[in-house]
Amino acid sequence: MENAIPLFKVNSDFITSKGLELFVYRLDLNHPTISGNKLYKLKYNLEEAKKLKNETLLTFGGAFSNHIAASASAGKEYGFGTIGIIRGEEPTELNSTLKFAKECGMELHFVSRSLYQDKEELNKYVLEKFSNKNYYSIPEGGSNELGIKGCEEITKDIPIDFDFVCCACGTGSTIAGITLSLKEHQKAIGFQILKGEKYIQTEVEKWLTVFKSNAKNWEINEEFHFGGYAKLKPELLNFMLEFEKENAIPLDYIYTGKMMFGIMELIKRGKFKKGTKIIAIHTGGLQGNKGFTN
Repeated sequence: MENAIPLFKVNSDFITSKGLELFVYRLDLNHPTISGNKLYKLKYNLEEAKKLKNETLLTFGGAFSNHIAASASAGKEYGFGTIGIIRGEEPTELNSTLKFAKECGMELHFVSRSLYQDKEELNKYVLEKFSNKNYYSIPEGGSNELGIKGCEEITKDIPIDFDFVCCACGTGSTIAGITLSLKEHQKAIGFQILKGEKYIQTEVEKWLTVFKSNAKNWEINEEFHFGGYAKLKPELLNFMLEFEKENAIPLDYIYTGKMMFGIMELIKRGKFKKGTKIIAIHTGGLQGNKGFTN
């Protein structure tokens, strides 16, 4: 995170005609394999694991989890063993995300969806199964206080003043950290990428309470999940391909594609007044694109 992160202006006659400026903050370029918001979420967790002299990182996620891939890579780079508790039955063939995690040395343990959802039983399972491991546990998506502390740092190096900052939301921790960092005139919009009415809304409210913040300059949009987590529809794919062609910025279909589609739709609807500067946070996740079919 010492290197300057590129800020790209989106070239669009349509956006210009609305009197707006849209920029993409390319966090996907901040590290080859621990990219995007994951580098921020893991920063203080890695420091804590090292301080506690833990030998292994144990964490949780779905089969397409960017957090799983990033944690596996971080373990390899910083000298930790890694264990991934994966939601769902073990597939006959691993997808690109899980293949990458395994190549980094991560032990993959698949659990049923029902067990994964029952956090109390899942914790019992982990404690029993890995009782002989000196591990540091990181929750799904890196969503703990140290992860949010890291995400507070995302906006500090954006080189321009802005009015709105947008990001895709899977757990709510990134948008919570970003909200905590904002100035009075700035506002955050989170785009929920999975089904679940008020799910991210509730999570962000919880985290802001933990950090004793009564911030109101944020909102969660639930319109553009395209059917749920990791769901890809032709309309979204066509948008992503066109966006990359025009701007040379690749998007992923799980997170950033949905966010950018949502931003453009809100611009069409007149959400932003003339003169507004919008920052779209590119949270990485491009490794998840490997192997998906057009």
